[in-house]
This record gives sequence, C-alpha cells and structure tokens, in this order.
Amino acid sequence: MWDYTDKVNEHFRNPHNVGKVENPDGEGQVGSLACGDALKLMFKLDDEGRISEAKFQTFGCASAIASSSALTDMIIGKTLEEAEKITNKDIADYLGGLPKQKVHCSVMGREALEAAIYNYRTGKTWSKEIEGEVVCHCFGVTDKEIEEAIRNNDAQTVEDLTDTCKAGGGCGNCIPELEAILKRVTAEMEAEKNKPVQMPMTNLQKIHLIEDVIDREVRPALRQDGGDLELIDVAGDIVTVRFRGACSGCVVSAITLKDVVEARLKENVSEDITVEEIK
Repeated sequence: MWDYTDKVNEHFRNPHNVGKVENPDGEGQVGSLACGDALKLMFKLDDEGRISEAKFQTFGCASAIASSSALTDMIIGKTLEEAEKITNKDIADYLGGLPKQKVHCSVMGREALEAAIYNYRTGKTWSKEIEGEVVCHCFGVTDKEIEEAIRNNDAQTVEDLTDTCKAGGGCGNCIPELEAILKRVTAEMEAEKNKPVQMPMTNLQKIHLIEDVIDREVRPALRQDGGDLELIDVAGDIVTVRFRGACSGCVVSAITLKDVVEARLKENVSEDITVEEIK
C-alpha cells in the first residue's frame, strides 16, 4: 500500500477535468496500455492565448490519475509559454509529493503536456524522438533520459531510476550501465555544485577590459591602414566609439564596426555587447 498524501487521495478520488475537450487546440497522448500507463491531454485556448479548458483521459494507477488531475488544474489560466515550464517535479510538489515508486506518473504528465503543445504548434502528432543511446531496451529508455532523471529528480540509485523513468525495471541487463551513468552524472553534479561562483564584472572592470581588447585586438589592425579608434562611452552593454584617421568616413567603416570591433568585444567581453559609432 502506497503512502499517498491527502492531496493525492483527493485528486484520485475526485479527479478534476476528466473527459474530452470538444475541438481542442492541442492534444497529446503518451504511454501505452501495454505498459500499463497511458494519458491523453487536451486543451483549448482563449482569445488571449491562455489555456481556458484542459481535460484528460488516463489509464493507470492512483498516482497517474492524481498527477493528470493536478496537471490540468496547474495549466488552466496559463499561456503555453508558462505551461511548458512546468516540470514533473512541479506536479509532484503540487500534490505534496509522490511515493518514489510513482514519480514516473508525474513524468508522464509532463510528457503529455509537451505532446499537446507540440500538436498545437505544428498540427502534428507528437512522436517521441529518441535522443541518445537506448540503455534500457525493455522500456526504451535512453542515456539522455536517464541523465535527466538523475539531474531533475535527484535519483541516486538504480531503484530511484526505475521509479522515475522505469529504466532497469525489466530484465535487469542494463543495471551495470545504469550504475555507471549514475556515478558519472553524480560526480558531474558534485563538481558543478563546488564550482566557484563567478562574480559579474563591475562597470569599471568592463571598461578596462574593453580598452584592453581594443588595444590588443582592434587598434593594431586599424593603425596599419592609417586609422584608429577612440572609446567614447560604455553604458551597460552599449559601447560608443569614434573612428579616427583613415577610418573616419571610410566607406567600409560600418562593416569594420560590426565585423571587427563588435565581434572582438562580443568574443572577449560579453555576447550582449552592441557597438555604436558617433561621427
């Protein structure tokens, strides 16, 4: 017997938004009856592009029904951009948590939402593309999905992976590979956690760096052709410069400005920089 929260029990016993949406704008189906879990999610948008109606039909356990019911409550009133940010962890948290053996039910809800949004945007039926190498052949789970399960759901053991994405839940031949992926990704996550936080540059540091890049990467080439460049101002990511000498009034100065000056500063200082010229 699973230890369900009161909210899971509430959504299981009195599920919200069960049924079909007439003429839905988006519709997605994931899972299969053969695997014991299947979910169809439908939604309709209002004139402002927000989800005004969402319904589901599911075949599965209490957690699958509760997750589907919760998902429809969560997406109604949201734009698609807002809805697609919902993760399976958000669904589980909304329900006050799911037994770890049932986390995959929230994953199914997240995938059904992704499928329905894909259907709305393309008019096509979502077909889950296989990204990466299939590790668990019993359930068709790839190394990418396993890594995602580890990173997003804090899976720490093979059993956790089976609960989250079903990997390793069949013949068990993939378990050594699952253990290797767990070890690798866990080590990567630990290294990322311990990576020193890089402080953003102050404006003064940015100005010094821009001056340095101009001196090293830009000015020597301009001077070879009798030109030069003067840094006038730096306001946020807007850098204002003035061409001097032969570069001033040159017919290709606009190209030099973007393809040389701005390109070097984007590469060495910040991708967000825009360079403007004053005469």
